[in-house]
Amino acid sequence: MKYLVTGGAGYIGSIVATMLLEEGHEVVVLDDCSTGAAERVPAGATLVRKRVQDAAEVLDDSFDGVLHFGGLIAAGESMAKPEIYWEANTTATFGLLNAMREANVRTLVFSSTAAVYGNPTEVPIKEDAAKAPTSTYGASKLASDMAISSEVTAHGLAAVSLRYFNVVGAYQDKSGLWHGENHDPETHIIPIAFEAATGERPSFGLFGDDYPTPDGTCIRDYIHVADLAEAHLLALRAAEPGQHKIYNLGNGNGFSNKEVVATVKKITGADFPVEIGPRRPGDPAELVASSERARTELGWKPSRETLDRMVADAWEYYRHARA
Repeated sequence: MKYLVTGGAGYIGSIVATMLLEEGHEVVVLDDCSTGAAERVPAGATLVRKRVQDAAEVLDDSFDGVLHFGGLIAAGESMAKPEIYWEANTTATFGLLNAMREANVRTLVFSSTAAVYGNPTEVPIKEDAAKAPTSTYGASKLASDMAISSEVTAHGLAAVSLRYFNVVGAYQDKSGLWHGENHDPETHIIPIAFEAATGERPSFGLFGDDYPTPDGTCIRDYIHVADLAEAHLLALRAAEPGQHKIYNLGNGNGFSNKEVVATVKKITGADFPVEIGPRRPGDPAELVASSERARTELGWKPSRETLDRMVADAWEYYRHARA
Protein backbone atom coordinates (compact mmCIF):
# COMPACT_ATOMS: atom_id res chain seq x y z
CA MET A 1 0.00 0.00 0.00
CA LYS A 2 0.96 3.65 -0.35
CA TYR A 3 0.29 6.02 2.53
CA LEU A 4 0.65 9.73 3.19
CA VAL A 5 1.80 10.47 6.75
CA THR A 6 1.25 14.10 7.74
CA GLY A 7 3.49 15.18 10.60
CA GLY A 8 5.78 12.26 9.85
CA ALA A 9 8.83 14.25 10.98
CA GLY A 10 7.47 14.33 14.53
CA TYR A 11 7.70 11.95 17.46
CA ILE A 12 4.71 9.65 16.87
CA GLY A 13 4.35 10.16 13.13
CA SER A 14 7.96 9.17 12.43
CA ILE A 15 7.61 5.95 14.44
CA VAL A 16 4.38 5.01 12.66
CA ALA A 17 6.09 5.76 9.32
CA THR A 18 8.94 3.47 10.38
CA MET A 19 6.55 0.63 11.19
CA LEU A 20 4.71 1.10 7.90
CA LEU A 21 8.00 0.78 6.02
CA GLU A 22 8.87 -2.33 8.03
CA GLU A 23 5.57 -3.84 6.85
CA GLY A 24 6.61 -3.17 3.24
CA HIS A 25 4.42 -0.16 2.47
CA GLU A 26 5.39 2.92 0.50
CA VAL A 27 5.43 6.04 2.69
CA VAL A 28 5.32 9.73 1.77
CA VAL A 29 5.78 12.14 4.68
CA LEU A 30 4.14 15.57 4.47
CA ASP A 31 5.73 17.89 7.03
CA ASP A 32 7.00 21.46 6.90
CA CYS A 33 9.43 20.59 9.73
CA SER A 34 8.38 23.66 11.71
CA THR A 35 8.08 21.52 14.84
CA GLY A 36 9.41 18.20 13.54
CA ALA A 37 12.84 17.52 12.09
CA ALA A 38 13.79 16.14 8.69
CA GLU A 39 16.32 13.76 10.26
CA ARG A 40 13.46 12.00 12.05
CA VAL A 41 11.92 10.85 8.77
CA PRO A 42 12.90 7.19 8.37
CA ALA A 43 15.14 6.07 5.57
CA GLY A 44 12.98 4.78 2.74
CA ALA A 45 10.23 7.38 3.17
CA THR A 46 9.87 10.35 0.84
CA LEU A 47 9.75 13.73 2.60
CA VAL A 48 7.68 16.54 1.08
CA ARG A 49 8.35 19.74 3.03
CA LYS A 50 4.94 21.38 2.88
CA ARG A 51 2.14 22.20 5.30
CA VAL A 52 -0.88 19.97 5.83
CA GLN A 53 -2.88 22.76 4.21
CA ASP A 54 -0.93 22.03 1.00
CA ALA A 55 -1.94 18.35 0.86
CA ALA A 56 -3.75 18.88 -2.44
CA GLU A 57 -0.35 19.43 -4.05
CA VAL A 58 0.73 15.94 -3.00
CA LEU A 59 -2.30 13.68 -2.92
CA ASP A 60 -3.51 11.76 -5.95
CA ASP A 61 -5.38 8.54 -6.47
CA SER A 62 -2.21 6.45 -6.16
CA PHE A 63 -2.48 6.76 -2.37
CA ASP A 64 -4.38 4.14 -0.39
CA GLY A 65 -4.84 6.24 2.73
CA VAL A 66 -3.68 9.04 5.01
CA LEU A 67 -2.44 8.98 8.59
CA HIS A 68 -2.85 12.50 9.96
CA PHE A 69 -0.46 13.51 12.78
CA GLY A 70 0.27 17.08 11.66
CA GLY A 71 -0.54 19.87 14.10
CA LEU A 72 0.35 21.52 17.39
CA ILE A 73 0.08 19.73 20.73
CA ALA A 74 0.91 21.96 23.72
CA ALA A 75 -2.22 22.59 25.81
CA GLY A 76 -0.66 25.44 27.75
CA GLU A 77 0.53 27.25 24.65
CA SER A 78 -2.89 26.83 23.07
CA MET A 79 -4.42 28.94 25.82
CA ALA A 80 -2.01 31.81 25.11
CA LYS A 81 -2.01 31.50 21.31
CA PRO A 82 -5.37 29.99 20.34
CA GLU A 83 -5.28 31.38 16.82
CA ILE A 84 -2.32 29.26 15.77
CA TYR A 85 -4.01 26.10 17.12
CA TRP A 86 -7.23 26.66 15.21
CA GLU A 87 -5.15 27.16 12.06
CA ALA A 88 -2.65 24.30 12.50
CA ASN A 89 -5.12 21.74 13.82
CA THR A 90 -8.64 22.49 12.63
CA THR A 91 -8.25 24.55 9.46
CA ALA A 92 -5.48 22.22 8.31
CA THR A 93 -7.73 19.19 8.80
CA PHE A 94 -10.47 20.87 6.74
CA GLY A 95 -7.95 21.33 3.94
CA LEU A 96 -6.77 17.75 4.18
CA LEU A 97 -10.31 16.38 3.98
CA ASN A 98 -10.97 18.48 0.88
CA ALA A 99 -7.76 17.24 -0.72
CA MET A 100 -8.58 13.61 0.05
CA ARG A 101 -12.06 13.96 -1.45
CA GLU A 102 -10.73 15.56 -4.61
CA ALA A 103 -8.03 12.90 -5.01
CA ASN A 104 -10.43 10.04 -4.18
CA VAL A 105 -8.33 8.88 -1.24
CA ARG A 106 -10.92 7.32 1.01
CA THR A 107 -9.18 6.06 4.20
CA LEU A 108 -8.06 8.25 7.11
CA VAL A 109 -6.53 7.52 10.52
CA PHE A 110 -6.55 10.66 12.67
CA SER A 111 -4.33 11.48 15.63
CA SER A 112 -6.86 12.78 18.16
CA THR A 113 -6.44 13.29 21.90
CA ALA A 114 -7.89 12.63 25.35
CA ALA A 115 -7.93 16.41 25.78
CA VAL A 116 -11.35 16.43 24.08
CA TYR A 117 -12.87 15.14 27.34
CA GLY A 118 -11.68 17.94 29.60
CA ASN A 119 -12.35 17.22 33.29
CA PRO A 120 -14.16 13.87 33.16
CA THR A 121 -17.05 13.04 35.44
CA GLU A 122 -16.13 9.34 35.44
CA VAL A 123 -12.78 7.55 35.33
CA PRO A 124 -11.75 5.50 33.40
CA ILE A 125 -12.95 7.53 30.42
CA LYS A 126 -14.97 5.81 27.71
CA GLU A 127 -15.39 7.06 24.16
CA ASP A 128 -18.99 8.15 24.77
CA ALA A 129 -18.04 10.36 27.75
CA ALA A 130 -19.03 14.02 27.58
CA LYS A 131 -16.74 16.21 25.48
CA ALA A 132 -15.83 19.39 27.35
CA PRO A 133 -12.24 20.35 26.50
CA THR A 134 -10.53 22.73 28.91
CA SER A 135 -7.91 23.91 26.40
CA THR A 136 -7.96 25.31 22.90
CA TYR A 137 -5.79 22.35 21.91
CA GLY A 138 -8.52 19.91 22.96
CA ALA A 139 -11.22 22.05 21.34
CA SER A 140 -9.33 22.25 18.05
CA LYS A 141 -8.95 18.48 17.96
CA LEU A 142 -12.61 17.91 18.83
CA ALA A 143 -13.62 20.24 16.00
CA SER A 144 -11.45 18.18 13.64
CA ASP A 145 -13.12 14.97 14.84
CA MET A 146 -16.51 16.53 14.15
CA ALA A 147 -15.44 17.58 10.66
CA ILE A 148 -14.27 14.03 9.97
CA SER A 149 -17.65 12.67 11.09
CA SER A 150 -19.37 15.03 8.67
CA GLU A 151 -17.11 13.86 5.84
CA VAL A 152 -17.92 10.24 6.68
CA THR A 153 -21.67 10.90 6.68
CA ALA A 154 -21.73 13.01 3.53
CA HIS A 155 -19.09 11.35 1.39
CA GLY A 156 -18.50 7.83 2.72
CA LEU A 157 -14.97 8.31 4.05
CA ALA A 158 -13.51 5.38 6.00
CA ALA A 159 -12.14 7.02 9.14
CA VAL A 160 -10.67 6.06 12.50
CA SER A 161 -9.85 8.59 15.21
CA LEU A 162 -7.44 7.48 17.93
CA ARG A 163 -7.68 9.51 21.13
CA TYR A 164 -4.30 9.30 22.81
CA PHE A 165 -3.62 9.67 26.46
CA ASN A 166 -0.01 10.51 27.48
CA VAL A 167 2.46 9.00 25.01
CA VAL A 168 5.95 8.12 26.25
CA GLY A 169 8.83 5.77 25.50
CA ALA A 170 10.85 5.11 22.36
CA TYR A 171 11.03 2.53 19.59
CA GLN A 172 14.05 0.54 18.45
CA ASP A 173 13.56 -0.39 14.79
CA LYS A 174 14.65 -3.61 13.13
CA SER A 175 18.02 -2.09 12.22
CA GLY A 176 18.68 -1.21 15.87
CA LEU A 177 18.10 2.54 15.50
CA TRP A 178 16.22 4.26 18.32
CA HIS A 179 13.34 6.66 17.59
CA GLY A 180 12.03 8.85 20.38
CA GLU A 181 10.80 12.13 21.75
CA ASN A 182 12.78 15.32 21.22
CA HIS A 183 10.74 18.50 20.96
CA ASP A 184 12.20 21.99 20.67
CA PRO A 185 11.31 23.48 23.04
CA GLU A 186 10.59 20.38 25.11
CA THR A 187 7.15 20.36 26.73
CA HIS A 188 6.64 16.79 27.95
CA ILE A 189 7.27 15.63 31.48
CA ILE A 190 9.65 12.70 31.00
CA PRO A 191 12.23 14.28 28.64
CA ILE A 192 12.13 17.43 30.77
CA ALA A 193 12.86 15.28 33.82
CA PHE A 194 15.76 13.71 31.91
CA GLU A 195 17.16 17.18 31.31
CA ALA A 196 17.06 17.79 35.06
CA ALA A 197 18.64 14.38 35.71
CA THR A 198 21.56 15.16 33.39
CA GLY A 199 22.06 18.72 34.60
CA GLU A 200 20.83 20.32 31.37
CA ARG A 201 18.39 22.28 33.52
CA PRO A 202 18.91 23.17 37.19
CA SER A 203 15.67 21.65 38.48
CA PHE A 204 12.40 20.06 37.49
CA GLY A 205 9.18 22.06 37.81
CA LEU A 206 5.84 20.53 38.72
CA PHE A 207 2.69 22.45 37.84
CA GLY A 208 0.60 22.32 40.99
CA ASP A 209 0.45 20.02 44.01
CA ASP A 210 -3.05 20.94 45.18
CA TYR A 211 -5.18 18.86 42.80
CA PRO A 212 -7.85 16.53 44.27
CA THR A 213 -5.61 13.48 43.84
CA PRO A 214 -3.82 11.26 46.42
CA ASP A 215 -0.51 13.18 46.25
CA GLY A 216 -1.89 16.48 44.95
CA THR A 217 -0.36 16.22 41.46
CA CYS A 218 -2.06 15.49 38.14
CA ILE A 219 -2.73 11.86 37.27
CA ARG A 220 -2.28 10.70 33.69
CA ASP A 221 -2.59 7.44 31.78
CA TYR A 222 0.72 6.74 30.01
CA ILE A 223 1.01 4.63 26.88
CA HIS A 224 4.19 3.38 25.23
CA VAL A 225 4.69 4.95 21.82
CA ALA A 226 5.37 1.57 20.16
CA ASP A 227 2.07 0.19 21.47
CA LEU A 228 0.37 3.34 20.21
CA ALA A 229 1.99 3.05 16.79
CA GLU A 230 0.87 -0.56 16.45
CA ALA A 231 -2.71 0.58 17.04
CA HIS A 232 -2.46 2.78 13.93
CA LEU A 233 -1.60 -0.20 11.75
CA LEU A 234 -4.59 -2.06 13.15
CA ALA A 235 -6.78 1.01 12.59
CA LEU A 236 -5.87 1.13 8.90
CA ARG A 237 -7.13 -2.42 8.50
CA ALA A 238 -10.28 -1.73 10.55
CA ALA A 239 -11.39 1.39 8.64
CA GLU A 240 -14.68 0.89 6.77
CA PRO A 241 -16.39 3.21 4.25
CA GLY A 242 -19.15 5.30 5.80
CA GLN A 243 -17.98 4.70 9.37
CA HIS A 244 -16.09 6.94 11.78
CA LYS A 245 -14.66 4.65 14.43
CA ILE A 246 -13.27 6.27 17.57
CA TYR A 247 -10.96 4.58 20.08
CA ASN A 248 -9.29 5.68 23.28
CA LEU A 249 -5.69 4.52 23.58
CA GLY A 250 -4.21 4.21 27.06
CA ASN A 251 -3.23 1.56 29.54
CA GLY A 252 -6.10 2.10 31.96
CA ASN A 253 -3.61 2.87 34.75
CA GLY A 254 -3.01 6.34 36.14
CA PHE A 255 0.33 7.62 37.42
CA SER A 256 0.78 10.91 39.22
CA ASN A 257 3.41 13.46 38.22
CA LYS A 258 5.27 12.73 41.45
CA GLU A 259 5.30 9.01 40.60
CA VAL A 260 6.70 9.78 37.16
CA VAL A 261 9.49 11.91 38.65
CA ALA A 262 10.33 9.17 41.15
CA THR A 263 10.54 6.62 38.32
CA VAL A 264 12.83 8.88 36.29
CA LYS A 265 15.12 9.22 39.30
CA LYS A 266 15.18 5.42 39.70
CA ILE A 267 15.85 4.64 36.03
CA THR A 268 18.51 7.32 35.55
CA GLY A 269 20.12 6.84 38.95
CA ALA A 270 20.17 10.62 39.36
CA ASP A 271 18.65 12.82 42.01
CA PHE A 272 17.60 16.36 41.12
CA PRO A 273 15.66 19.18 42.78
CA VAL A 274 11.93 19.46 42.17
CA GLU A 275 10.21 22.84 42.37
CA ILE A 276 6.45 23.16 42.79
CA GLY A 277 4.81 25.92 40.78
CA PRO A 278 1.22 27.03 40.18
CA ARG A 279 -1.24 24.96 38.20
CA ARG A 280 -1.01 25.21 34.42
CA PRO A 281 -4.16 26.60 32.74
CA GLY A 282 -6.27 23.91 31.08
CA ASP A 283 -4.85 20.90 32.96
CA PRO A 284 -7.51 18.43 34.21
CA ALA A 285 -6.76 16.69 37.53
CA GLU A 286 -7.07 13.14 36.21
CA LEU A 287 -7.19 11.51 32.78
CA VAL A 288 -7.28 7.71 32.63
CA ALA A 289 -8.52 5.75 29.63
CA SER A 290 -10.87 2.90 29.11
CA SER A 291 -9.35 1.21 26.05
CA GLU A 292 -11.68 -1.77 26.12
CA ARG A 293 -13.23 -0.85 22.76
CA ALA A 294 -9.82 -0.78 21.04
CA ARG A 295 -8.84 -4.07 22.63
CA THR A 296 -12.11 -5.72 21.60
CA GLU A 297 -12.69 -4.27 18.13
CA LEU A 298 -9.10 -3.72 16.91
CA GLY A 299 -7.55 -6.68 18.72
CA TRP A 300 -5.06 -4.22 20.20
CA LYS A 301 -2.94 -5.62 23.03
CA PRO A 302 -0.37 -3.22 24.47
CA SER A 303 2.69 -5.15 25.67
CA ARG A 304 4.84 -2.40 27.22
CA GLU A 305 2.53 -1.26 30.00
CA THR A 306 4.74 -0.63 33.04
CA LEU A 307 5.95 2.87 33.82
CA ASP A 308 9.46 1.46 34.39
CA ARG A 309 9.53 0.04 30.83
CA MET A 310 8.24 3.25 29.27
CA VAL A 311 10.73 5.45 31.13
CA ALA A 312 13.61 3.01 30.50
CA ASP A 313 13.01 2.99 26.74
CA ALA A 314 12.71 6.78 26.68
CA TRP A 315 16.01 6.97 28.58
CA GLU A 316 17.71 4.68 26.05
CA TYR A 317 16.70 6.99 23.23
CA TYR A 318 17.67 10.07 25.19
CA ARG A 319 21.17 8.71 25.84
CA HIS A 320 21.66 7.54 22.24
CA ALA A 321 20.46 10.89 20.87
CA ARG A 322 23.06 12.73 22.89
CA ALA A 323 25.93 10.26 22.50
